Amino acid sequence: MQHSIFISDLHLCDSRPHITDAFVLFLEQTAVNAENLYILGDLFEYWPGDDAIADDFQQASITALKNLSARGVKVFFMAGNRDFLLGDAFASATGITIISDPSLLNLYANSVLLSHGDALCTDDVAYMAFRNKVRDAAWQQLFLSQPLSQRIDYIKQLRTKSEQEKSIKSIEIMDVNALAVQSLIRINHYPTLFIHGHTHRPRSHIVDCDSHITTRIVLGDWYEHGSYLRLDKNGFQTFAL
Repeated sequence: MQHSIFISDLHLCDSRPHITDAFVLFLEQTAVNAENLYILGDLFEYWPGDDAIADDFQQASITALKNLSARGVKVFFMAGNRDFLLGDAFASATGITIISDPSLLNLYANSVLLSHGDALCTDDVAYMAFRNKVRDAAWQQLFLSQPLSQRIDYIKQLRTKSEQEKSIKSIEIMDVNALAVQSLIRINHYPTLFIHGHTHRPRSHIVDCDSHITTRIVLGDWYEHGSYLRLDKNGFQTFAL
């Protein structure tokens, strides 16, 4: 049966090689049977720019994605808050297609809205200000003009600062805002399904927006083990690896 698979928040990095191994195996044994694979952001722990493709650590996942694309699976990538600098060179090397956030699709008679999810965390005012800054084209151009090693050092400093700040933030502030969710659903004409990641709180929610019902599905992260969502004409189901 034709089906699509959705994953998010793998956070691949050289300090967790077992997750990269799990991702490669997932592509070879599970995703290969799908019609489409949607990666909804934070594939990598961080992405300093497409010149990072030359890093030895990246080769296993790049090769696996390229092989999957070559076998006819359509692979779509949406930027997350960790890898929004991933660009055309990576897409060319892997055969993936980069899609915008949000994206509205029609799959198996369902209207499906996709997002990474971080733009919905509007209660975290400091993060939203930072997000607006780093998504600015001028900021990105200036950042990418710096040497790769300098960019990596800067990102690591940001990650340390972010972890310190998260330790004192409430759980509610770091979750999606209900009104932001409803606004996005409304703008996108009340889709049947809304799939996103980012919060690392996998669960299905029923959202009643203007008397329209949308099922909001939060994807799980891959910090401990992998997970994915499968969608076909009979509905959706989540799986742990």
